[in-house]
Amino acid sequence: MDDLQTFLGKSIERPVHAQVAGFARALAAGQPGVVAVLAYGSALRDSSPAETLIDYYLLVDEPGNLGGNSLLRWLGERVPPNVYYAERQDGESKLRSKYAVMTLKAFLAWNSPSTANPYLWARFAQPSRLVWVKDEATRRKVLEALAMAARTAFAHGRYLSASDPWLGLFSNTYRTELRPESASRARQIVTAESEYYGTLSRLLVATAPVASSWASKRIWGKLWSVARLAKAAFTFQGGADYAAWKIERHSGVKIEITDWQRRHPFLAGVLLLPRLLRKKGLN
Repeated sequence: MDDLQTFLGKSIERPVHAQVAGFARALAAGQPGVVAVLAYGSALRDSSPAETLIDYYLLVDEPGNLGGNSLLRWLGERVPPNVYYAERQDGESKLRSKYAVMTLKAFLAWNSPSTANPYLWARFAQPSRLVWVKDEATRRKVLEALAMAARTAFAHGRYLSASDPWLGLFSNTYRTELRPESASRARQIVTAESEYYGTLSRLLVATAPVASSWASKRIWGKLWSVARLAKAAFTFQGGADYAAWKIERHSGVKIEITDWQRRHPFLAGVLLLPRLLRKKGLN
């Protein structure tokens, strides 16, 4: 294990809120074939998980355990990940999660330098936590994937900005999403974990820049986002209620969800998507 994996190994073992860990264990128990659960995003920073959406990645052993029908499993291999929504009552708190499911093999591949799409390696170059894992062999593979993500992301970042690779990277990867964040959001991300990114930069100082067409990445990234959103319309059960909660949380506007919208999540998503985008309520 090199210095990078040693550092990341300590980082992913940092403690998380008990509710985040408990929800992860429940998801692992309820999804067949789970070998690891990673948590990432705002739930790692917020003191109250009930006030945010907890983001997880569930890594499974084989494509047959991606969830859904045969078509969704087929799509899950080609347009990963499959994304689902879950709620859990924890005492007086109602927890909400968005969890992505993909195979461990695909997770390794999509974080590798051979993958041009920054969707996964830019996300997992950021801090995450391994909140549940089947065994030590799986932990080593997850750590290998995270190390690849950090190397790949930093190499692209050095090409984008010699003076501030992480800021350059996140500013540009946000522009590949369907709903791009402001430049200030990328700076907030880096500033919030300045020690983490500083350590990564020192460990990766010998990494050579990787030249790449970010204009092409922006085009394909947005098309990829559309494909993932279309697929999520069939897997994100409870998504209409989540969308309404998200809009209210960000804008204060309360939206009542009808039974018809719950029975037709795809059409409800189409109707609510413009409001989510307008209110910056889509994660």
